Amino acid sequence: MLLSFCFGLQAVKATSVINSVTTIVSDMQPPQDAAPHGVPKHYSWANGPEIGMGNNPKDFKALIAWGQLYEAEQGNPATNTRVQIRNIKAYFLSKEDNKWRLLQSSPAVEGSAYREDFAGDANKQADVRPEFDGSISAKAGGGYNYHFWTQGGRALINPSDIGGIFTTVEARLIVDDASQPDDRSQARYLLNTGGDYWLDLTTGWDNFKTNGGIATGRFKYVTTEWQAFNMTTLSAEQILTNPPPLE
Repeated sequence: MLLSFCFGLQAVKATSVINSVTTIVSDMQPPQDAAPHGVPKHYSWANGPEIGMGNNPKDFKALIAWGQLYEAEQGNPATNTRVQIRNIKAYFLSKEDNKWRLLQSSPAVEGSAYREDFAGDANKQADVRPEFDGSISAKAGGGYNYHFWTQGGRALINPSDIGGIFTTVEARLIVDDASQPDDRSQARYLLNTGGDYWLDLTTGWDNFKTNGGIATGRFKYVTTEWQAFNMTTLSAEQILTNPPPLE
């Protein structure tokens, strides 16, 4: 009975696609659902999706996909709600053959609680809980976000073969403590995804001398239903013409 149940879950997962080309295009167009709490307005990424280094890694030879979980600017009254996060992936579009290739993929994420404004790169251990399906859930607040990335660190790239970048992750609201009232309807959590180029696989952070932002998607509210959060360096027309994998 248990084997049948597990097989059923796998079958549903294999055939159920949450993401869409329309969602990818929308995630790179303003406006975003709300502003992230505690982020200065002069931080460009706080005001909407943007392209940074885009498809030009320069001398950087590694990449990592990441995401950010914030309370909304107006605050988050929900105290018994967590955000479940899974299936973070990064793809690149090869200039050589115009095909998408998977660079990174992990069912769970890892990360830390950073100051909302990232001042001094200050961070601490996040409120993270493992979930039954191998993913994790997290909370943000009290002046800190949850900044997360793929497990296993960065991936090598060929800087001369980058024709496009696509990162994606899935998230939903879940109850923190099942013995307490469900307040997910009051939750005001925002999430977006992006990616960074890095000098190599191991060099540490050095005030953006060793890394640079590729692009960021727009902040969207996390809901009780699974949804995809995306970033791409390509235009809407390019995505519609040659969409990345959506599994």
